[in-house]
Amino acid sequence: MTDFFLRLLILALSIYLVGKITKLFVIEDFITAIITAVVLALVNVIIRPVLVLLTFPLTILTLGIFLLFVNGLCLIIVSALVPRFKIAGCLNSAIAALLISVTNLILEWLAGF
Repeated sequence: MTDFFLRLLILALSIYLVGKITKLFVIEDFITAIITAVVLALVNVIIRPVLVLLTFPLTILTLGIFLLFVNGLCLIIVSALVPRFKIAGCLNSAIAALLISVTNLILEWLAGF
């Protein structure tokens, strides 16, 4: 259970760092990043599998690259649900999703996961 909360905290740190460094989206403070991480985890568990299933033929045609846009759409959904987290545009959200994933991967590797 502590691994889950630590991974959630690492995700929040990834979201906060990418937001502050790149300016692809606006995030006000670290508390908002924690709330965003929780909502993103819920969206990834509930909504993302349906989106992946619906876009499976397009994902096959693009050899998986379309999953970046599915992840970006998940970020857009999160920005609609979290008041102090704003992201504008599909391309910004896809790039932000990629950067958050890479940052999260690096931070989890450094933490020993």
